[in-house]
Amino acid sequence: MEKSLENKHKTRDMIISFGLLALLFLLIFVLEHTIRPTSILFTVLKKSAIYALVAVSMNLLNGFTGLFSLGQAGFMLLGAYTYAIFTIPVEARPQIYQYYDGGLIQFTLPVVVAMILAGLVAALFAYLIGLPVLHLKSDYLAIATLGFAEILRAIFQWDKLGVITNGSNLLRKYPTFRSTTFYFAVSAICIALIVMLINSTYGRAFKAIRDDEVAAEAMGINLAHHKRLAFTISSFFAGISGALLAMFQTTIQASQFKSAMTYEILLIVVIGGIGSVTGSCISSFLFIACSEWWLRFLDNSNLNIPGLNIMRPGFRKVVFSVVIMCIVLFYQKGIMGEHEFSISGIQKKLKKWFSKKKKAEKTVEGNAQ
Repeated sequence: MEKSLENKHKTRDMIISFGLLALLFLLIFVLEHTIRPTSILFTVLKKSAIYALVAVSMNLLNGFTGLFSLGQAGFMLLGAYTYAIFTIPVEARPQIYQYYDGGLIQFTLPVVVAMILAGLVAALFAYLIGLPVLHLKSDYLAIATLGFAEILRAIFQWDKLGVITNGSNLLRKYPTFRSTTFYFAVSAICIALIVMLINSTYGRAFKAIRDDEVAAEAMGINLAHHKRLAFTISSFFAGISGALLAMFQTTIQASQFKSAMTYEILLIVVIGGIGSVTGSCISSFLFIACSEWWLRFLDNSNLNIPGLNIMRPGFRKVVFSVVIMCIVLFYQKGIMGEHEFSISGIQKKLKKWFSKKKKAEKTVEGNAQ
């Protein structure tokens, strides 16, 4: 009886989630046809969709498998460069690879094929790096993956690889998309695939490894295999998010993928809740909106009170840092914690709140009598 009721709740939550997602796409479609395309709203929405995907991919490792990796920027770099290199039109290559005789690659792939290839290249590198690195734990794994990302960034700027990567020069003139719906559609499909993986037997194995490796191994779970699998899949989606970032920025250079990018993604995961997919999606929008839109007025020196020259370019970053500190202090488990957004979850919280309120009222009445 309880299982059937639980299945009904899950089915209802799934239908409502798809309905809300459809409404979100409809709203974005309407906004794209009513607001000017250069509005900062669309910039924030596109970047939020990209960061939501990479944050969820990072959460698959940190939150659901318990692997502390800091190499997401490196895998995004691989994805961005793979997409750009294989989609630049052949006739435009002599202008871009002007110092390298037009470059080595002299063919062009379709956009969808190049995006999938971007994820596969990132996954391949992750598999090769994971063979020795995944034997490490905790901080040592984080340092090793962070070092890999920094080495990769330096290699891609190496002149000897210029015929492929264009050295330290920009890659440009590859296909880009202005439609916000496109970014949301790709991110939604990829995040849905990650959620399906988390809810599968592999996902339960990942969670078992996160909770207790010794117990997981005693249950027959192959630790090395499942860790490599989680690391590779996470990197695959990070590579796709790198391709989306290349489209969004219209130009790509290796120097853009610094360790600060990984720290931003990690911060989004922590703010949303380590172990919550919906938390990562919500915090991605809040992080991008606050850092690039809502607090922008703080950089306007014209709003200063006479005698107090506080507001100046860069002041929003100070306020933004204070806001983040407050969130981390008062929401130590993040906005969503380890929970996901669901109607049944909201109902349970409301029931608990009403029951506590009734108990408090009864206690007050008893004390009064």
